[in-house]
Amino acid sequence: MVDDATRKTLSSIPLLRTKAGPRDKELWPQRLKEELQALIEYVKQVRQNENDWFRLEHNKDGTKWFGKCWYIHELLKYEFEIEFDIPVTYPTTAPEIAIPELDGKTSKMYRGGKICLSDHFKPLWGKNVPKFGIAHAMALGLGPWLAVEIPDLIARGVVVHKENQSSSQSNAEN
Repeated sequence: MVDDATRKTLSSIPLLRTKAGPRDKELWPQRLKEELQALIEYVKQVRQNENDWFRLEHNKDGTKWFGKCWYIHELLKYEFEIEFDIPVTYPTTAPEIAIPELDGKTSKMYRGGKICLSDHFKPLWGKNVPKFGIAHAMALGLGPWLAVEIPDLIARGVVVHKENQSSSQSNAEN
């Protein structure tokens, strides 16, 4: 079942039409164009709602993506580097989004800092091939993962705000 918030998020992201991955030299440029259009539309929506939470860039051929995401917790901004490759079997296989600096800090993560999306997001992705794309992975995969995991990591002291981290380091040096 899809809740109302998820349904609203889904309705704001255009669905993609082209079923092509990076190996499909003829159709991949069209798919990449659709991906970028969907991402632009999603980013416009989150900015209008004052909920901007990530930046993404990609390499020339659109197979490697990287950027930053952030999570606001108790009025403090926690920022993380993100990265992922487009799988050769894309869009049948969803991208595996990684937050390398959190590698090994939570059980909801695989080696290399790849976030665990298998229980909730991957079945949804599988039902929506080829309509889902990178914007959907961000909105329905990474976003909810951050909302659940980051507060827990902060509460356990595993993730510390950078300002608190630098002041505690300078206190230790004195």
